[in-house]
Amino acid sequence: MAKKESTLLNMVLTLLVVTAVASTALGFVYEFTKGPIAAAREAKRISAIEQVLPEFDNNPGSEVKALAMDGDSVYLYTGRKDGEWVGTAVQTFSKQGFSGYIWLMVGFLPDGTIHNIVVLEHKETPGLGDKMEQEKSFDKKTGKSWSSQFFGKHPDNFQLMVTKDGGDVDAITASTISSRAYCDAVNRAYQAFKEGGNQ
Repeated sequence: MAKKESTLLNMVLTLLVVTAVASTALGFVYEFTKGPIAAAREAKRISAIEQVLPEFDNNPGSEVKALAMDGDSVYLYTGRKDGEWVGTAVQTFSKQGFSGYIWLMVGFLPDGTIHNIVVLEHKETPGLGDKMEQEKSFDKKTGKSWSSQFFGKHPDNFQLMVTKDGGDVDAITASTISSRAYCDAVNRAYQAFKEGGNQ
């Protein structure tokens, strides 16, 4: 069988066919996975609200407020028990992470005290910046995680900056940039809480 001569036209046609098949396949995969990915994100958001607020009996998603801040949006979810306001969960962000955006859910009690914080999403370095996640920095001896230093603190008298910058937060070892981003996200959450979280 004679070998087919390679021409520019043959190469262009082959490249077009391969590109068309690949892009069609990617489109099908995207459409197929779009729903499950959105459902998983929603479940994670609901779980985070439950973790950062005291016990509530309403649906915080029905009282969500969106506030535009720093070129993006933060979302406030109100928790109530027997009609009484028990706290506000703020879905916040920082663009200052070592690897880009980090997303947190910060729970505030009605007086502004930080109740709990859950990391929703980040791309920080494994073994370093990812220690912002409670389960990755948990110390069995102390029974605490890195983020527990924020719990029970009020941002009006607890400087939400790392100690290197004059604040009260002990940075994650070898991850000052990630720690600064975490503080930035919590600060943004508190500003949103003051602006729109009071009930």
